[in-house]
Amino acid sequence: MSESLWMVRAGRSAQNIDDFLEDSIVKFEGGAGLGAVSGADKPAIEQALRARHPEAKDGSIGSWASQIVRFAAEPATGDLAITYDNNTRFYYAGPITSDAYEREEDGSLARSVEWRQKVSRDRLLPSTRNTLGSTLTLFQVRDEAAADVGSKLVPIDADEPAPATDEVVADDPGEERLISEEVIGKATEFLEDRIAKLSWEEMEELIAEILRAMGYRARVSPKGADRGVDVIASPDGLGLQEPRIFVEVKHRLGTSISADQVRSFIGGRQTGDRCLYVSTGGFTKDARYEAERSSVPLTLITLSDLRELLVENYDRFSPAGVALIPLERIYWPVPRA
Repeated sequence: MSESLWMVRAGRSAQNIDDFLEDSIVKFEGGAGLGAVSGADKPAIEQALRARHPEAKDGSIGSWASQIVRFAAEPATGDLAITYDNNTRFYYAGPITSDAYEREEDGSLARSVEWRQKVSRDRLLPSTRNTLGSTLTLFQVRDEAAADVGSKLVPIDADEPAPATDEVVADDPGEERLISEEVIGKATEFLEDRIAKLSWEEMEELIAEILRAMGYRARVSPKGADRGVDVIASPDGLGLQEPRIFVEVKHRLGTSISADQVRSFIGGRQTGDRCLYVSTGGFTKDARYEAERSSVPLTLITLSDLRELLVENYDRFSPAGVALIPLERIYWPVPRA
């Protein structure tokens, strides 16, 4: 396939697929009302978007503007556009036949496409399906995925029923597992990124929330330079019942906690106390050794540990705890053995 292949989504759940196919277009509703922007610069588009969407965050505005500029400027006339109808499970493809223009019907930014071919999603390789599953509105499909699509396209009016069960491209368990690991890895990294962005006050509240979700009554110590520990927890919330849990929280990304800091923390603890030291910057090797040899039970909690504790106990968070880091559950197929 010599032409570049561009995936253009037909809106959420392919809500615009009828417009795409019936009107021979692809359109970008994010550019509605901005006109053809092929000659406009990104800052000008960002300014226009901010004026129309003052509630949007800067990051969203920047991403939005980038997609508009790319839609208008990067795909060339003659390149292939591809879009997906998740109701029929077909991808439709055809050459782009115009530059970007403002569509009279709805003001969206559009480009003309001559839809000529299609391919069932079930005939594509798992790796191709993974590539095409990106949630971006517009992206270029490259290399093996583009070649796989190009080799399996048939005329759009061909009698091409959905493949029978025995015709569906079989999932490669190894490749399926790699895709699963990639998705889980991204989710893990993004969650740690979100935790890392909390303020030190929010971090202390998060620790207290995790302890509450685990069945303890926890409170954050009053602000002040000499408060001793950051979070205190116990079964009764008063420290009269064991275990009494004392938590030190250091939210300093890139700064590891030393052995001296660990010794300072556990120096005043008594028999029956349990200690947690939370450090988003990690711990030095000597600090870990100091924790292992401590006479007072001490657990060191890193950013990764904190992420695991958050996920394990999130279902029991209070509304205030959920508000600290809002998460949503997704379901992902378990890779076959």
